Amino acid sequence: MAEPGDPSQSARAAPSEVECRQIAELLADYLEGTLPKRTAELLEWHIDGCGPCVAFVNTYRGTLAATRRLRDVEIPAELKKRLLAFLKTHRP
Repeated sequence: MAEPGDPSQSARAAPSEVECRQIAELLADYLEGTLPKRTAELLEWHIDGCGPCVAFVNTYRGTLAATRRLRDVEIPAELKKRLLAFLKTHRP
């Protein structure tokens, strides 16, 4: 069930309902093109008028682009063994 004020669930959501916090929560879906059209429009409206969100979106896009250029590197066996041992001993 959607929470009150969730722009992805309301066709009546006003642009002011899409806050900076929601931009961060919805950005991956927005960039993948999986948000409902109305929600995507509200996000774009907010981003166009919010300098901090423009910077956040640009940084996010840059990070995605940089990670796509990374190549797979095999973890050395000893490091993998030590990391797994550490994680097993520090489980919640």
